[in-house]
Amino acid sequence: MNETIKTDVVIIGAGPVGLFAVFELGLLDIKAHLVDILDKVGGQCAELYPEKPIYDIPGIPYITGQGLTQALMEQIKPFKPTFHLGEMVTTVEKTGEAAFRVGTDTGKIFECKAVVIAAGGGSFQPKRPPIDGIEAYEEKSVFYAVRKMEHFRDKRLLVVGGGDSALDWTLNLQPIARRLTLVHRRNEFRGAPDSVNKMRALVAAGGMDLKIGQVTALEGSNGMLAAATVKGNDGSLSRVECDAMLPFFGLTMRLGPVAQWGVKMENELIPVDTAAFESNIPGLFAIGDINTYPGKLKLILSGFHEAALMAQKAYRYVYPDKKLVFQYTTSSTSLQKKLGVA
Repeated sequence: MNETIKTDVVIIGAGPVGLFAVFELGLLDIKAHLVDILDKVGGQCAELYPEKPIYDIPGIPYITGQGLTQALMEQIKPFKPTFHLGEMVTTVEKTGEAAFRVGTDTGKIFECKAVVIAAGGGSFQPKRPPIDGIEAYEEKSVFYAVRKMEHFRDKRLLVVGGGDSALDWTLNLQPIARRLTLVHRRNEFRGAPDSVNKMRALVAAGGMDLKIGQVTALEGSNGMLAAATVKGNDGSLSRVECDAMLPFFGLTMRLGPVAQWGVKMENELIPVDTAAFESNIPGLFAIGDINTYPGKLKLILSGFHEAALMAQKAYRYVYPDKKLVFQYTTSSTSLQKKLGVA
């Protein structure tokens, strides 16, 4: 049994808006834990367009998605948020007037006073390869993410894909695997050149195998893989014995389990008020692209504004007996001390 984690607020989503929510909550002495299905912070900015320029962040003429993520991480450092990455929130249950119980797909349980959904258009979920019967092996011997490397020690691994994720995990897992085979549909790779060079050096030295083609069939029983069939670009078939397969075919955006939490939905979005961006459930907020209201603009800067007003209302749930005194960071020495600049 996992020990229950107690905190003030759970933020679902660690994209730019979720990260800035940490800052606004932190100024009000509100502690936060963040849960994100990705294995790194930054949401769409970091995962889909880390090098794509963003031009409409106030006061910053030009910044990349990754640059914005790094800047936000530096900004919230004084508040020491706790991140739970590679996990998906599966349940949100209101247990009292200012009390929620939040569960994840890894079995973690949080108890908090408010919940903030900052999940963009939903959760990123891995794309499933078009292989008949793959569902029977998922989470038993087919995995779309690596949560514990030790789980793959001394196993025959089949990694499928040609991007950074496939190459990074190939290089990280090769030293502990009994044997590792990388399969990609072509001999050109989308990953970082340095990673490609290291992978090819391992192949040349006999440290791993590389096959050009696609996995077309799986063999095994009771969810446990025994082998996979790889069809080469020339039509030839080869059999690769393996204990586990890691397909990295990219990510797709899905709403996920949000609709099962009792939150009112409109066209897969959460309607909120514009005073605090609160849903129909008191204490459950939605900020960023996941929410909807009259005049809504799906911009990062709009999400920042929503985070600021959300924090003001969340304070009432976290500190119901305290009066909130509004302060400016430019003039408040107490806020400056929190930020470490006084």
